Amino acid sequence: MSQHTVLFELGCEELPPKSLKTLRDALQAETIKGLNDAGLNFATVEAYAAPRRLALNIVDVDGAQADTQKRFDGPALQAAYDSEGKPTKALEGFMRGQGIEADQVSTFQAGKVEKVCYYKDIKGQSLDELLPDILQTALDNLPIAKRMRSAASRTEFVRPVKWVVLLKDDQVIPATIQDHSASNVTYGHRFHAPEAITLDHANDYLTALESAYVVADFSKRQTTIQQQVKQLADEVNATAIVPDNLLDEVTALVEWPVALRATFEERYLAVPQEALITTMQDNQKYFCLVNSEGKLQPYFITISNIESKDPNQIIEGNEKVVRPRLSDAEFFFLQDQKQPLASRKDKLANMVFQAELGTLWDKSLRIAKLASQIATLTHGDRAAAEQAGLLAKCDLTSELVGEFPELQGTAGTYYARLEGLPSEVADAIAEQYLPRFSGDVLPQTQTGTALALADRLDTLVGIFGIGQAPTGSKDPFSLRRAAIGVLRLLIEKELDLPLVELTKIASENYHGKLREPVKAQHEALNFIEARYRAMYEDQGVAIDVIQSVQALSPKSPLDFDHRVKAVNHFKTLPEAQALAAANKRVANILAKEGQIVGDVDASLLVEDAEKALFAALQSVTPVVQPLLEAHNYTDALSQLASLRSPIDAFFDNVMVMAEDPKLKANRLRLLAQLRGLFTAIADVSMLQG
Repeated sequence: MSQHTVLFELGCEELPPKSLKTLRDALQAETIKGLNDAGLNFATVEAYAAPRRLALNIVDVDGAQADTQKRFDGPALQAAYDSEGKPTKALEGFMRGQGIEADQVSTFQAGKVEKVCYYKDIKGQSLDELLPDILQTALDNLPIAKRMRSAASRTEFVRPVKWVVLLKDDQVIPATIQDHSASNVTYGHRFHAPEAITLDHANDYLTALESAYVVADFSKRQTTIQQQVKQLADEVNATAIVPDNLLDEVTALVEWPVALRATFEERYLAVPQEALITTMQDNQKYFCLVNSEGKLQPYFITISNIESKDPNQIIEGNEKVVRPRLSDAEFFFLQDQKQPLASRKDKLANMVFQAELGTLWDKSLRIAKLASQIATLTHGDRAAAEQAGLLAKCDLTSELVGEFPELQGTAGTYYARLEGLPSEVADAIAEQYLPRFSGDVLPQTQTGTALALADRLDTLVGIFGIGQAPTGSKDPFSLRRAAIGVLRLLIEKELDLPLVELTKIASENYHGKLREPVKAQHEALNFIEARYRAMYEDQGVAIDVIQSVQALSPKSPLDFDHRVKAVNHFKTLPEAQALAAANKRVANILAKEGQIVGDVDASLLVEDAEKALFAALQSVTPVVQPLLEAHNYTDALSQLASLRSPIDAFFDNVMVMAEDPKLKANRLRLLAQLRGLFTAIADVSMLQG
């Protein structure tokens, strides 16, 4: 069968830059699905996207579907012919229905019955017949939130369609797609090469467009931008900040990328660089430059869509546009400094945190107290924690945060430093929001850690205390993120604090504002502990490992973490499976017997295997005990792995349920001692093979 190269291009008004890549990938995926459903084989489908076009290159595609044969079933052979071998009415009806003669009838075996049938040859449809519908369906299925109609056309698309190219090798496939007749005519760059371009062959697409100032391949344009940006940054010994989403957006805005470096006045560098970077990235789509220490430099890079004869004009135009935005940020920054942070508490007293839980100033007072209580538990600086807590939310009333909400905390840190406050206090104001998302960094200072914990615990206990627990996907106060933040802070900062105590202090600090304080405390505690599973599964820990530790309800997240890591390591040991099975057996035996008390009586050990197990327990216990006290559960479990052989021998040779009640009770005490060593760490009986 012949193979062909097909080019499809949809020419449009400028497509929305934030969704261009998504549209390209969806068009490719939907077309591949359509080709597969039609039974058309192909080598690859390459997808291209630029501001004014979406295109596909289908390589080595079949010229037609393969011919097939379809079977139409008739009556049973027995009912198809009479005793003289002539067709019955049943068979005649079948032949009439299929429009066939007697010599076209075949038979086939349907289970135990032989039936008559007709094998009809079906000729495969050609690529030319199938492709227009496949492509139109793919376009109809694109993820477009809001479609538009243009002029008199009834068909809708994300932007008005201007032209359609559909070429099979060097031939136009006759088709109407999006109300446009397909042709072999495309268009280049809107300004550099606006005239029509006739394509002689589907393979000419990329080259023909490139000579008309259009790089149709999104990835190639992106690489070009990255290289140009790096070169311009290198020239001034700087590094460009290139966020992925901004790079994608800029790539989607230009057909012929030309990077240009511009400058701004150095005086603006006195403004918090986060504000300058935000305004340049979000509003102007510029790439900012920083030095090796991450300090902003007085340059930015803009990506032009034109190769100008006088690039300086474009550079100056951009410098002129960015100046007012930087001036605004500078103005807000200077205005804010006229008022000390601490004096902003009056405004906080008029800002509601939550109707039942009071104002942001009420919250500030609570987290100041809670942070200082946490600082006491962690041997931190109580006074610094309290001061940071009182200032924590003050920058929410500032002009800078009003204009740049993402600067909450960061602005406060800048203002606190300018006021000459201790660096521990100043840094903590920004650190209270860490971690902001999964995988984010944690506070560096002790005070920042105490404040970050206090803020989250206060919110968790408070929201549960007014009966507004998250439901389904609704979590307006981001309690799930807050709970995982609490766990990460306690574990990664190695703070061995019991959650029950932290939630109790947090609930007491509400002084009667909560409907049922004790209930709120327990609900918040259970909610935080329920996050263990999601957190550890994200780290690749198996569910049975997590459950084996949860069975013991460790009080402190740090202790929980040590146990999970120990069990995770234990599970890799060759003895793990047998020991897990043995623990399960022991747990089942002990569960039926109720509480087992007392020590093992060595004089009642009669079998060699039980004596050997007792001796092994006597020798391993003094080694394991100090490891347990030091929370070194990994080494403790590795020591307990040595019990595998004596445990196996015990179960092979000793009858636990002996007829002599003294022997039986003694053996149960031996098993209880064995089980106790393991359950001091985790319930390994829950581990799966």
